[in-house]
Amino acid sequence: MNLVLTVVEIVAPVFLLATIGFVWVRLGGEYRIAFVTRLTMTLSVPALIFTALMKTEIDPASLTALVAAAIAGYAVLTVLFFIGLKLFRLDIRTNLAPLIVGNTGNLGLPLALFAFGETGLGYAVIVFAVMAIWSFTFGVWVVAGGGSPWKALKEPLVWATLLGGLFLWQDWQTPAFLTNTLSLLGQIAIPLMLITLGVALARLHPSALGRATLLSLVKIALTVATGWAVGRAFGLAPEPFAVLVLQLATPVAVTSYMLAEKYGADSGAVAGLVVTSTLMSVVTIPLLLAVLI
Repeated sequence: MNLVLTVVEIVAPVFLLATIGFVWVRLGGEYRIAFVTRLTMTLSVPALIFTALMKTEIDPASLTALVAAAIAGYAVLTVLFFIGLKLFRLDIRTNLAPLIVGNTGNLGLPLALFAFGETGLGYAVIVFAVMAIWSFTFGVWVVAGGGSPWKALKEPLVWATLLGGLFLWQDWQTPAFLTNTLSLLGQIAIPLMLITLGVALARLHPSALGRATLLSLVKIALTVATGWAVGRAFGLAPEPFAVLVLQLATPVAVTSYMLAEKYGADSGAVAGLVVTSTLMSVVTIPLLLAVLI
């Protein structure tokens, strides 16, 4: 019973905030998702990443192991999903990036925070940063059908990751007034991202739900298995191991839909993946947390 209550305490705030966004839009409330997304991705999320990395108490060996494990995890998933999509003759541009890139920001960060505290958030930020760099380089290149992966250098969260890693490595700290300002700015990221997730789900127009359901099931199975195998192979301690598995197993990110819409991939099919994988996560994430914590 204690385990059930613990899991509920972790996941309930996450899904309730997303539900608020969903209901808000369904009741006709205004929500400028483009503005909120730009605000969070340009200011609050970079501030959250930077301060979380700067203030985290992760020792260098654990940091190196987790970074290497995250890179290996996404590399393995890229190969597995690429081979699978080729075998079943499914469109690479539409499906590859969404299957690889989970919702490590909107869902993964708050779940890690509620499950494992500030230290867990620090670990989750590291996995999120690896995912974000992979998404803004290889992911955009796949969805766009080409282009320069160096566009990722224009993203504030990439620079926040690099600067945060430097401050962590050198054990530097910003002045107290700046740290407090950045911390406040970062604190708005998680609730805004969760509410925005609910808003986005309310506005999606999914298609091919049967295929999306099957792909979502495959994604859950492969991501959990890959996270588990990679975490064991790199000898991660229990907490970073749990965070790695949890982050890799998050459902398809809403940003995948936005990229498909922007670059002319099948956005309806991607919306189907977002909706089905997110609905499944209402069951799979609590079950996974029950095993990991």
